[in-house]
Amino acid sequence: MGAVGAGQLRGADASVSPDLPAAGLLSRLALDEPEFETRMREALTRAEKWLQATAHDALDPRVAALTGHLADAGGKRLRPLLVLLGAEFGDPWTPGVTQAAAISELVHIASLYHDDVMDGAATRHGVPSAHARWGERAAVLGGDWLLARAAQLAADLGPAAVHLNARAAGRLVAGQLRELAGPGPDEDPVTHYFHVAAGKTAALLAMSLGIGATQACAPAAAVAALTDCGEQLGIAFQIADDLLDLTSPAELTGKERGKDLLAGVQSLPVLLARESTDPADAELRDLLHAGPVPAAALPRALDLFERSQAPAETEAVMHRRLDRARTALASLPALPALPARRALLALCDYVALRTS
Repeated sequence: MGAVGAGQLRGADASVSPDLPAAGLLSRLALDEPEFETRMREALTRAEKWLQATAHDALDPRVAALTGHLADAGGKRLRPLLVLLGAEFGDPWTPGVTQAAAISELVHIASLYHDDVMDGAATRHGVPSAHARWGERAAVLGGDWLLARAAQLAADLGPAAVHLNARAAGRLVAGQLRELAGPGPDEDPVTHYFHVAAGKTAALLAMSLGIGATQACAPAAAVAALTDCGEQLGIAFQIADDLLDLTSPAELTGKERGKDLLAGVQSLPVLLARESTDPADAELRDLLHAGPVPAAALPRALDLFERSQAPAETEAVMHRRLDRARTALASLPALPALPARRALLALCDYVALRTS
């Protein structure tokens, strides 16, 4: 770990139980497809075992505690589920599909290590963030380690997986850099937001559906449609997350409410609130235009935001993206992957309901 001292990694443990896939996102979709759901749960469990084994396989147990920290904390496991759903449009039993599902979550978790350092977030999935527990340098290196392990797994699957993984990782970094740099002098802030969301979130959801379909040897048209669906779903998911940051309590999201306001993040709901011409939003606009909202003013800013039209406007944009995801799904064959297509449509509904 280079300059990271042993003391920074001492005392770690893996006492937090993972959010088991069988009790996670899949059960919330209410598919009423018992055989399909059972098969997906079993596949998710196999992917979880790959994920846990890989995230904890550092030789130094102190490093393994760091790199396995957020894998232990659980989560929705959305990306592995997308890989498995994408594989349904080919041969889901093709070797490597399970590893591809683990790759998608490894890259996602790695990005969370980096995100939390950049945002200064104290918690993630209801547990202390890696940088809050081990320090920023250790957290960044832990994220790098996970990205490297994902690349190694992709190399075992062949050139197509390597390409998809590398492209997604590149887009993730580019999205983070664009967010850090902010919009250019002549760039519309909302346009900039969508470029950032495409890199930070949509890239990995598009890759997840695409790598699942590709690994399962699905037809090229199905791979393209699924990749487009993942792109639109990813942007909608980012919009929903940004809205939840301002409207949902920490006990529901596992993250501090309003952390984006404290960090001065120009999310879509913030940008729409800033653009409001309603006189009733004058105080909110003043708070947002001043830059990062001071901690003392955060409760007032959150209250004003909920009273504004920005939440409804943000949801409308999100629904348009979900409609585009559904349109992409409409081009997919109804059979033999009908349950998978229904699951993806239910997932679009789930994203919509998260902010309701």
